[in-house]
Amino acid sequence: MPDILISEVGLRDGLQSIDRVMTLAAKCAWIDAEVAAGVTEIEVGSFVPAKLLPQLADTAAVVAHARRHPGLTVAVLVPNAKGAEAAIAAGAHKLTLPLSASETHSLKNLRRTHAQVLDEVRAVAAMVQAQPAGARPHFEGSVSTAFGCTLEGVVTESKVVELAEALMAAGVDEVGLSDTTGYANPAQVRALVRAVHAAIGADRLTGLHLHNTRGLGLANVMAGLDVGITTFDASLGGLGGCPFAPGASGNIVTEDLVFMLEAMGLTTGIDLEKLLQVRHILAEALPGEPLYGFTPDAGLPLGFVQAA
Repeated sequence: MPDILISEVGLRDGLQSIDRVMTLAAKCAWIDAEVAAGVTEIEVGSFVPAKLLPQLADTAAVVAHARRHPGLTVAVLVPNAKGAEAAIAAGAHKLTLPLSASETHSLKNLRRTHAQVLDEVRAVAAMVQAQPAGARPHFEGSVSTAFGCTLEGVVTESKVVELAEALMAAGVDEVGLSDTTGYANPAQVRALVRAVHAAIGADRLTGLHLHNTRGLGLANVMAGLDVGITTFDASLGGLGGCPFAPGASGNIVTEDLVFMLEAMGLTTGIDLEKLLQVRHILAEALPGEPLYGFTPDAGLPLGFVQAA
């Protein structure tokens, strides 16, 4: 097993944030190439109404294709019980339902209050438990805008802890923390992760979704490593942000994250040379769309050898 699990979220968080719609064929080629590079978890889309996010209207078909790869965890985002029902029917292995720490953002993003979102979480948890034991998807509740909100500003640590506890009580398998708006700094990451670990257990918070909006994405990863986080979301080429959080651009670049971790001697199970080639699929499918990353531009250092 690799030391660190990198979950590729470009097909969901990346594509939902740009205007153009990537073809199903290109999405499938992207998945195939990342799996060939050693990526073992991909968030392939979101079960939301097509009129809201036409970029993700073909998520069920993308899930069907991704499931052809043995060993790949096929993850999706679901906003509510209706979305979860569709995701389970499609065969997704992992469901993530976001609960914004900022209620203003929750109303903008999901059109629901905290109490209403928790009602949806309970309904989804019941739905998951109703599945056969060997076929139940993993259910994550993600506290989004956990480090601050472009609409409300400061989000308190106590509010995030309160919502993490509420998510666990509502039936999720684990909680994730998301820096939806790119506000986090390393000291805040350490403090918030420790606080949530103390409340729900370190084994119930293992993943972070961080953005590089203000250039602190990899620094925040380092802070997460310091406090025991072992799963990080990232987007190929740095595609993405949040369409409902103004100015929140910049997912962590998958290529840069893999390079940093492997250069430190940590294993990701991902072949960097192969991963760098996947960018060609995006460049061809989305001509003119900005792709970010220092490692793709600079190349790998002379003599660089990945950890075994």
